[in-house]
Amino acid sequence: MKRRNLIKGLALLPVVGNVLSSEGAELAAGQAGEAETTLNSFLAETNIYRSMGVEPIINCRGSYTIIGGSIKLPKVKEALEAASNNFVQLDELAEAVGKRLAELTKTEWGMVSSGCAAGVKHITAACVTGGSPERLIRIPDLTGFEKTEVIIPKYSRQHYDHAVRNIGVKIVTVAIAAELEKAINSKTAMIYLTSGTPGAASDTGQPLSLEVIASIAKPKNIPILIDAAAESLTIPPVHLKRGADVVAYSGGKTIRGPQSAGLMLGNKNILLAAWQASAPHHGPGRDNKLDRDEIVGMVAAVE
Repeated sequence: MKRRNLIKGLALLPVVGNVLSSEGAELAAGQAGEAETTLNSFLAETNIYRSMGVEPIINCRGSYTIIGGSIKLPKVKEALEAASNNFVQLDELAEAVGKRLAELTKTEWGMVSSGCAAGVKHITAACVTGGSPERLIRIPDLTGFEKTEVIIPKYSRQHYDHAVRNIGVKIVTVAIAAELEKAINSKTAMIYLTSGTPGAASDTGQPLSLEVIASIAKPKNIPILIDAAAESLTIPPVHLKRGADVVAYSGGKTIRGPQSAGLMLGNKNILLAAWQASAPHHGPGRDNKLDRDEIVGMVAAVE
C-alpha cells in the first residue's frame, strides 16, 4: 500500500472523539499559526515534492538534517522574504548581526555561518591563522604555520570532526586530563569537543568534562570550541559559562531557523577571524556561501 493511501485510511479514524476531515486539518493548521501542511496539501499529486517524483514523508524522528531539519518559525519565513528584496554589503551586515546576536544572547559576539559544520571549519581556520588573509588562502597547506594541531577528547572523535580536519590540522586525541596536559604545546591551535545528552562525557562532573578541560586550557590561552549543534539555545549559552570560548549551534534544528545556517557565539576576536575565513572572502570557506536572507532569518530565529 502506498504511504499516502495508508494516510487516507488513518485520516478516517476518530481523533479525540471526532473525525478529522481535510477541512478540519486546514482549520487546525490555521489556528496553530505555524503548520502550513494540511491533509489535502500533503496527499495532493500537486505537492511540490511529489510533482518532482519524490514522496514527502511524515517526520516522526526529530530535527535530522537528512530529512530537512525542522520547520522554520513563521517569523523566520517573514524575515527571509523581507531580506531577499534588498541588497546589502555582507561585511556590514555581519558587523551589525554580530552586535545584535551579542545583545540577544548576552555573549561577547555572534556569527551566522553556512550550517554548524561550516562554522566549526571557519573557527578552526580562525584559530590556525588568526584571520590573516595571506594565511587563509594557503589552507590546507600549513607549512610554516605556528598553530597546526587541534586536540579532541577521545569521546568526541566522530564523523563531524571532519569539519576540523578540513583545515589540514593534525588531530591529537586524548582520553584523560593528564594526557591533555601533556598534549598542549606551542602548536596547539584549539580544543574541540562535542556536547550531548545528559550523562555525556563532556558534562559537569565527568573526568574530562568541559570544566576540567577549561581549567587546563585557560591558563595556557588555548581556545575551546564546543559543538552543541542539536541543542536548544540557552541565554546566556550554558557552555560559555562552563568555560568554552565559542559554542556552535545548528540553525535549522531546535532553534528553527534556516536549515542551511549555523549560529556561532562567544569570543569576539575568534568570531571576527572566523568571518574572515568564510564566504564571501577567499580562502577555505569560500565554498560555504551564505545568503543575506539566511543571515537575517537566523537572527529572527534567535529573536
